[in-house]
Amino acid sequence: MWIIKVPCSSANIGPGFDVIGLALSMYLELHVSITTSQSPTDQLNPLNCTVTYSGVGAADIDLNPENNLLTRTALYVLRCHNQHGFPAQTHVHIHNPIPLGRGLGSSGAAVVAGVLLGNVVGGLNLPKPRLLDFALMVERHPDNVAAALYGGFVGTYLNELDPVDMARVEVPLAEVLPQPAGGIDTGLVPPIPPENIGHYRRFNWSKEIKALAIIPDFEVSTAKARQVLPTEYSRKDMIFNLQRIALLTTVLSDSPPDPHLIYSAMQDRIHQPYRAGLIPALPSILSSMSPQTHPGLLGICLSGAGPTFLALATHNFESIASVIIDRFRREGISCEWKVLEPAEDGATVQEVSGDVPTYRKENKLS
Repeated sequence: MWIIKVPCSSANIGPGFDVIGLALSMYLELHVSITTSQSPTDQLNPLNCTVTYSGVGAADIDLNPENNLLTRTALYVLRCHNQHGFPAQTHVHIHNPIPLGRGLGSSGAAVVAGVLLGNVVGGLNLPKPRLLDFALMVERHPDNVAAALYGGFVGTYLNELDPVDMARVEVPLAEVLPQPAGGIDTGLVPPIPPENIGHYRRFNWSKEIKALAIIPDFEVSTAKARQVLPTEYSRKDMIFNLQRIALLTTVLSDSPPDPHLIYSAMQDRIHQPYRAGLIPALPSILSSMSPQTHPGLLGICLSGAGPTFLALATHNFESIASVIIDRFRREGISCEWKVLEPAEDGATVQEVSGDVPTYRKENKLS
């Protein structure tokens, strides 16, 4: 039995649109077991995999391994290595506390977990850079994916690959499970990732800084959040963001942190102003909260595409959260809030014995 843990992540972090990400201490967790015994119902499961789920959004999660993003991703990894199904009989229990569609990297965590699942059950022993290649073939957001896989505070970029490779936004379901559906194996090998699709670099993070996530009770799809963005930007706005991101990746490592410098470095003109129509109270929250008005606050921004707000702070977490929650309450929207820390280890795989998680071995995928 294995336990796979993948942290949630916050992308963009103010001016770092599609560039920087932060792994945070809320974890998607898989319990994976394989047994050779068969029941009569197993013969009706050509993929040799059953899925159960607990956590947020349970009523909306598709447990069919052909359709579930996590198991589809694992199957993609397996079929790229000439393994056309899961080992018989594989059971995957997913426990997910990460809110769905809220800007905390739920899909990126699922994709990374799926890649690790395929790596484990297939006995592939892929190195971490290769795991990143597979994850980026399914989810082309390196800031979320690299943070979830490697952990910590990261900067990322995608290589300029061959036009055929770059045209592929994601691996279509038809290439992983060719039609007709039902797990029928045609023997086709899906597109194998090029090597070194993306790169990352970890930055230091000050031990005093915590991440306060205020999570409104509604979803914003990444597709909609991108549709509202312009296709061209002024030179002035691009320089504004470039100047600030150059400072931000350094000043977040300062101890003690400088509230005024961090607050200034977290300003953005590339994505947040254009998403105001999707997220009530966004302009007023960003414009009215600062280290001067709220002691302990260092900076505030959307987490990913939103609607979650990420407030970096050293203290007064409840007071800061209550202001944002009250702004949303005026719009008829409820929120929850959590104080999170950087997940420095990133994704981990632990081998356990029996049904009780007595750890024999831990693999930090170094």
